[in-house]
Amino acid sequence: MPPAETTCRQRLRTLGVDFEARSAEKDEAGCSVPYPIAVKSLGKDVALEPEAVMNCAMTEAAARFVAEIVAPAAKREFGADLKSISQASAYVCRPRNGTTKLSEHAFGNALDIARFNLSDGKAVEVVPNPEEREARFLQTLRNAACGPFKTVLGPGSDADHERHFHLDLAPRKHGGTVCE
Repeated sequence: MPPAETTCRQRLRTLGVDFEARSAEKDEAGCSVPYPIAVKSLGKDVALEPEAVMNCAMTEAAARFVAEIVAPAAKREFGADLKSISQASAYVCRPRNGTTKLSEHAFGNALDIARFNLSDGKAVEVVPNPEEREARFLQTLRNAACGPFKTVLGPGSDADHERHFHLDLAPRKHGGTVCE
């Protein structure tokens, strides 16, 4: 394992991320995750349901986003702690919808989030027309995601992303981002 991968995993442990190493993923279609991890939590108090297979860099970006943005926003907006995140997709060997180009999911470099579950039992679904408080919370997260993630898609961007946030670390020319 390269030193950068080992160091990334040490940072995940410091962040309280619960994960297990998995065998390398490689497919004749070009999908590949050399050092995948199965992620069970994105911090010591925030479960990821169901567990998700991702690369370490994507896991770290997601864990930092949860700790620095999502959990504080949930506390501010709803007065409750973030308990878990329901994910809709992580590693899966497939092309982008409607194209032949591989999705960032094919490299363990993406996470789709469908719901945020709070300690008081409230669930905030990623949907096209949420109620006012939920809309404010979701917009805060969406705005803040543009920067740590290179692609942020969600309701209103296209039909494929109407019920989840797609977050990925796709390398882009000039370091730019796509936020829709």
